[in-house]
Amino acid sequence: MTMIDTPVTGKVEGPAGPAHHPDHHHESPTPIGFWIYLMSDCIIFGCLFAVYAVLGGNYAGGPAPKDLFEPGFVAIETALLLISSVTFGIAMLQAQKQKLDATITWLLVTGLFGLGFIGMELYEFHHLIHIGAGPDRSGFLSAFFALVGTHGLHVTGGIIWLGTLIVQLKMHGLIEANMRRLSTLSMFWHFLDLVWIGVFSFVYLVRLV
Repeated sequence: MTMIDTPVTGKVEGPAGPAHHPDHHHESPTPIGFWIYLMSDCIIFGCLFAVYAVLGGNYAGGPAPKDLFEPGFVAIETALLLISSVTFGIAMLQAQKQKLDATITWLLVTGLFGLGFIGMELYEFHHLIHIGAGPDRSGFLSAFFALVGTHGLHVTGGIIWLGTLIVQLKMHGLIEANMRRLSTLSMFWHFLDLVWIGVFSFVYLVRLV
């Protein structure tokens, strides 16, 4: 009986032909995953806006928005966040031109504007609690602190993310992965801007008119 040797090729054959090479790179799922996350955030903020719509006029004999909010202060706070969105856009333009130093500089400027916004929001919360207008004072204030505070937590998370990304850029430069991260953070930052426009219009502007 004759033995026939068959050469070993090292390839694994499957029913559909050769298997894919283990180093084959698939497209990153980051964009679609992040869009799903943003949709969930839309639901969260939608619920908080709905709660404020129901409880916003429940003062329980306590102070009303006209007694608490200063239009000039809120306008400056809003301007800081809107300008930060512009500076982030400039950072993205610099990144597309592969200008690393300029990109990092504009991201730092964006972070400073974000910190200014958070600083003013914390001051406002501290002031309200100090004068006895904390979240336990009325339904209006409970809804206010929940909505504005949730947005502030998102901005704080965005600032932490921004700082982490700057470190990644310094370590690895404007590689494809970092460009994708920049684009994702840009969506998040502009989303927070849109939410704040809603907060400014619905919580502050309408109640002060």
